[in-house]
Amino acid sequence: MEIGIDSFAAIFPEAGGERQPSPADRMEALIEEVEAADRVGLDIFGIGEHHRKEFLDAAPAVILAAAAARTRNIRLASAVTVLGASDPVRVFQEFATIDLISRGRAEITVGRGSFVEAYPLFGFQLEDYDALFGEKLELLLKLQESTHVKWTGRFRPALDGVGVFPRPHQPRLPIWMGAGGTPQSFVRAGMLGLPLMVAVIGGDFRRFRPLIDLYRQAGIQAGHSPAALKVGIHAIGFVGETTEAAKNAFFPGWSYMFTELGRERGWPPTTRAQFEAMCGRNGPLLVGDPETVAAKVLHASHALGGISRLTFQMSSASLESESMLRSIELLGTEVAPIIRRSANRGTRHG
Repeated sequence: MEIGIDSFAAIFPEAGGERQPSPADRMEALIEEVEAADRVGLDIFGIGEHHRKEFLDAAPAVILAAAAARTRNIRLASAVTVLGASDPVRVFQEFATIDLISRGRAEITVGRGSFVEAYPLFGFQLEDYDALFGEKLELLLKLQESTHVKWTGRFRPALDGVGVFPRPHQPRLPIWMGAGGTPQSFVRAGMLGLPLMVAVIGGDFRRFRPLIDLYRQAGIQAGHSPAALKVGIHAIGFVGETTEAAKNAFFPGWSYMFTELGRERGWPPTTRAQFEAMCGRNGPLLVGDPETVAAKVLHASHALGGISRLTFQMSSASLESESMLRSIELLGTEVAPIIRRSANRGTRHG
């Protein structure tokens, strides 16, 4: 199983106070986080895309390009690219460029996004939400396969075979599809044979098993190899020296983020009791000491029929850089080895 981190470049007040880092300081800290993840042997680092004051990730390709120049081994991905509000040609060119800078470490994860600000910002209608994504995904997949594409659609000018450059360093730029909870998204990913990233923000991991089974069934029925139908999980998590220390470091930022964002959707403020319940065995938060977090990851993988990748969304943690960097270190040096040893034992026993 690949283990990594996703970041939304959140910019919140420091835990326990009102002081907030400058955007430039936060961006510098983010690049340091990617470097740390590379240094401790994590497999992948993803950058989200939002167009809101709480996040600095409106241009993820720029951040990933900066990270590509300062890392050696870690794969670099979007998490997710809001494809419906983007130009697939430009997305492909940006990530092909990141792939060249990184010598073959770029990936794209496409999705429709959990927020809608990008659509009016770039002149699209919300009622076209699904149609935009479907059409643009079709074009992006054609660009993945061919330099010269002939294509006609509703939302973008046609392509008449003009070359799309640069081409990536990898023979084929990996494209994953992100999904939340709609069955249609899981079926679409399966039918296309795309690896799937599932965002688990709330609820029991086990509730996603029927949707993942639906994805796998759709993929097999469409003629795709089971080996191609990879499943990854994006989950909120944080690692500390002890479980109590991890919770205390993580709760203030998590509470701030979900209270602020939840207010827009009519949700009540978060509570410590709610947080503690979500940190429990079947809850969605992967927060604790290394052994606790590793056990919960393995439990989630078993519940979902096996997963290929798990990325920790740590953006809602305290922005205090030392605790964040220490969490990344523990994830790479203690959590990931436990999971890899377990996977190796499973392979031998199988």
